[in-house]
Amino acid sequence: MVVVKVEFLGGLDQTFGGIKNTKCILDQQQLQNDITIANLIDYLASNLITNEKDLEMFIQDGTIRPGILVLINDTDWELEDKEDYILEDGDLVSFTSTLHGG
Repeated sequence: MVVVKVEFLGGLDQTFGGIKNTKCILDQQQLQNDITIANLIDYLASNLITNEKDLEMFIQDGTIRPGILVLINDTDWELEDKEDYILEDGDLVSFTSTLHGG
């Protein structure tokens, strides 16, 4: 089991019903592999997004949509293998929207 802290910043919390911070418990035995950011994204999309229309604000073409900065322990996920990063117990994953309405 891996417990990960997740933050939704830059207004992205509205996509997740006003949740700004949460802990996600991901069951490694259920997945039968190491738990990756891709697993976390699937979990968030399936369990925390209640309005299906909000899903496109978070995911595009099977990954995080452009305009959302993803940090793993304050490091850009592009330096950490993006979706393939293997999560460790206690990791902090931050999703920050850089998209602004006009």
